[in-house]
Amino acid sequence: MLNKNALILFQGDSVTEWGRNHADPNDLGTGYAMMCGAWARSLHPELDLRFLNRGVGGNRITDLKNRWQKDCIDLDPDVVSILIGINDTWRRYDSNDPTSAEDFGATYRELLTEVRDKTGAKLMICEPFVLPVTEEQKWKWHEDLGPKINVTRALAREFGAVYIPYDGIFAAACMKQPPEYWAADGVHPTRAGFALMARYWLEAFEELL
Repeated sequence: MLNKNALILFQGDSVTEWGRNHADPNDLGTGYAMMCGAWARSLHPELDLRFLNRGVGGNRITDLKNRWQKDCIDLDPDVVSILIGINDTWRRYDSNDPTSAEDFGATYRELLTEVRDKTGAKLMICEPFVLPVTEEQKWKWHEDLGPKINVTRALAREFGAVYIPYDGIFAAACMKQPPEYWAADGVHPTRAGFALMARYWLEAFEELL
């Protein structure tokens, strides 16, 4: 159970950062992190929960590692929610700079181990996702992202984390509206996409209360 004034930290890349004012350390941006923080505080005012967003656009798993002490451990969070991995796939296709699933998993495990050993925070692992907007995304990207998704699932089991299967959630949503409705470029959600993310994040977050 979370105590009153518990601190929840959002970590990740541009999907998490979305609209964040870096000059204001308490700004949550305009994406799913803001929606989650606002709804959680309205649903549980008695807890007076605190939220921080430290997502940084373009980040890969190694970028997260390089700033993990300052942007995670030093903040001493009670919950850490992590969404990372799509840029590790994207850079394979736009820059010929791949990250293997093995390296991705090894670095991810280091970060989770630090959280567990140095803060004792509860973990929420968000599945990286891509929606098939372009032909390349439709036919190629999952050959790289799929093994990384399997890594996140295995790590969630290993560390007892709450898991949010966003790739599957968006795949199901695309049965009701085309991919562009949820993420115009297949990666960065629309307002409807962010709201969908927030809906399932809040549902998962309830497991910690």
